[in-house]
Amino acid sequence: MEKLLEMILVLLVILLGSAQVYLYGILWLRMAKIRKKLRTQGINGPKPTLLYGNTPEMKRIRQELNCLQMQDTNMNSYIFPHFLLWRKTYGPVFHYSTGAVEILHVAQPEMVKDMGRWTTSELGKPHYLMKSRKPLFGEGILFANGDLWAYEKKILAPEFFVEKIKSMIGLIVDATVPLLQAWENMIDGTVGTKEIYVDGYLRNFSADVIARACFGSSFAEGKDIFCKLRQLQMAISEQDKLVGLSALWKNLPTKSNREIKKLDQEVRLLILDLSKEHRSKDYCSDSMHMATHNSLLHAIIDGADQSPSCCSAAEDFIVDNCKNIYFAGHETTAVTTTWCLMLLAAHPDWQDRARVEALEACHGQTMLDIDALRQLKILTMVIQETLRLYPPASLMMREALTDITLGGVDVPRGTIVQVPISVLHLDKDAWGPDANEFRPDRFANGTAMACKPAHMYMPFGYGPRLCTGQNLAMAEMKLVLACLLSKFSFSMSPGYRHSPAFRLTIEPEFGMPLMVTRLS
Repeated sequence: MEKLLEMILVLLVILLGSAQVYLYGILWLRMAKIRKKLRTQGINGPKPTLLYGNTPEMKRIRQELNCLQMQDTNMNSYIFPHFLLWRKTYGPVFHYSTGAVEILHVAQPEMVKDMGRWTTSELGKPHYLMKSRKPLFGEGILFANGDLWAYEKKILAPEFFVEKIKSMIGLIVDATVPLLQAWENMIDGTVGTKEIYVDGYLRNFSADVIARACFGSSFAEGKDIFCKLRQLQMAISEQDKLVGLSALWKNLPTKSNREIKKLDQEVRLLILDLSKEHRSKDYCSDSMHMATHNSLLHAIIDGADQSPSCCSAAEDFIVDNCKNIYFAGHETTAVTTTWCLMLLAAHPDWQDRARVEALEACHGQTMLDIDALRQLKILTMVIQETLRLYPPASLMMREALTDITLGGVDVPRGTIVQVPISVLHLDKDAWGPDANEFRPDRFANGTAMACKPAHMYMPFGYGPRLCTGQNLAMAEMKLVLACLLSKFSFSMSPGYRHSPAFRLTIEPEFGMPLMVTRLS
């Protein structure tokens, strides 16, 4: 018995020693090498601690600035106050550590521009994010690299061309009907005005659009998938608050990890059931009926069946890409529409201008079409300004998968390159002294003329990974906002607490209550 205890003790000592060697030799020395390479080129940053990098300082800065947030209109003061402080100290380009990875923060225009010339095999999605967010995204188009990403892009991109979007307009209009009816029913019987938490309704609406337009179903049929993906999003965003080496605990059988694994498996089974049902319908249908089911799901299933050797198993290909479309297609659009209504409620002059335009577009038409949506110039500017102030994807994260050069700076392999989209969108050098203000007219001559240089505006990403679904997102937002503005007016609720929160997307932490009045 004593010998057994001695052997266990020796084994524990060896394991602990191996862990220390790994932490010091692999992590610390590797990151120290990256830091040295960057510092020799004049790029500095805060000094990290051994185990937790700069995360203790990040927490301290957040706590110290918390009391000042209510007076600040800059969204980054709520979410990334450490970026603002470090930028004042080290300039627009600096490096910092989370304890597990070394991050090069890039907000310098020429370096940002240079990122567009590297392929996804050279500058791709970071491996640590691919691992931590695998339950939500897998190896779908949002997180794949190299040949797999190129194949997924080839399969999915044609499904979001403008010609395909034209055929989806009717489905989007159909999805607005239950939303409008729900709000009308809530207001009926009151004095004509009611406080409504609009974010939940808009999330359901956007989910309904994706279900109808891309998967041939409805929100009611896909409700379990959307709800479980939302739960996964919340669980993973909570885990992302664990910084430094605490991220290693994500691999342990904790209650949170078990719940994520359970949700992941449940979503997988639901999507596979959906794909089997789709195959069954196609098999039993005539050619005319099959044509009506030539949806995005059909393209994903065909892509899985014909995938090259670079792809994962066919079932994984289907599940991962459906997850990506379900999440990106409805979550980002819903949260942008939510912020848009808030900004219109806070700026009634712009709300009135957008409503006049919407009423003209809707007048005498039973259904808005793609040509009518193109006439919504003011509403387009309002959406573009909302995407500038509250970009749903606030950070663009890449990993140097080989040694690369950005704006004359040599970036060593293994460096995480971080572009703070929300910081670029509020840069006064690019946007002028009113960068923090809501001014849609800055987009009167298009996005290319709104700021200098033009690539400092990137709500849909930048470079080869430009958002595949941006045409659908813009059409959906313009259509639902035009319908809402033609029937209701909006004002700020006394119960609204302004607190943008980072939950993979930027959303209102306490929901979005607005006072909604039915127009006569």
